[in-house]
Amino acid sequence: MLSRVADSVYWMSRYIERAENVARFVQVNLNLILDNPIEVVEHQWMPLIYASGDAKDFEERYSVASEENVVRFLTFDSKNPNSILSCLSSARENGRTVRDTISSEMWEHLNDFYLMVSKESRKKKIDDLQSFFANVKNASHLFVGLSDTTMSHGEAWHFGRLGRLFERADKTTRMLDVKYFILLPGTEYVDTPLDEVVWGALLKSVSAFEMYRKVFQRITYKNVASFLLFDETFPRSIMYCIKKTEDSMRFITKGMTEKPVALAELEKLKIFISDVDIEKVTQGGLHEFVDTFQFNLNVVGESIYKSFIEAKEIY
Repeated sequence: MLSRVADSVYWMSRYIERAENVARFVQVNLNLILDNPIEVVEHQWMPLIYASGDAKDFEERYSVASEENVVRFLTFDSKNPNSILSCLSSARENGRTVRDTISSEMWEHLNDFYLMVSKESRKKKIDDLQSFFANVKNASHLFVGLSDTTMSHGEAWHFGRLGRLFERADKTTRMLDVKYFILLPGTEYVDTPLDEVVWGALLKSVSAFEMYRKVFQRITYKNVASFLLFDETFPRSIMYCIKKTEDSMRFITKGMTEKPVALAELEKLKIFISDVDIEKVTQGGLHEFVDTFQFNLNVVGESIYKSFIEAKEIY
């Protein structure tokens, strides 16, 4: 398989997943505003920018971290490469270059998805944020469904799944970090009704509320963190994402005479997750665990490029 095709399919899936997760990311705050007094959450928009890693870019172009500015930046700002609009534009361009690899149904839906977001971006004011973000999530889900049911599950499909799950693991940990490290007003609110509401909003934002309730009765930060980090059957937990990523990478690398660096690094990351439980994580600090996980995840991401995409000299 051509490295160019692998790269385009990988990033097409990553960008679509990123767009969906940005929508989920913003909904954490929107749900909090609906469920809490405004004074509790009025200063809680800038943390989303910090968590996205785009604080410098935002501060250079926006004077105040208001709801309107933050939502505009994360959703429709074409100069922000990680906005929903920019992600869909990049996904569409990657999809265009591999139209002979993906199915026609996938390409048509991706094009419609981009046009829907582009149309919304031209509005002076968004009337229904909840509805728009729900449409973004549903469109992303439909693309994944079309990929699973209309595309042969060969190397190209596995590169797509690799990108999607890699991005999902990163964003799940970021959302956990925002809640635990930033969003709660103070430590005095831990294990209070407000704390439960905030964790509930987080669960709903990752579509985990009902599945969480099947495992745990009460909403506590330890149980929520444990579920989103270590549950092996929920498709948005990092354990599930890493295991399925490993499955795809083993399919891609089968028949290779030497183990690629990407697979070796991914195996290290899996061991890192498997060797801890929620008690060890909380003792060392959830924020610190997330930082270490994301660093190791970036190492895997770089090794994927070096192992499968980077042009190599032939002697």
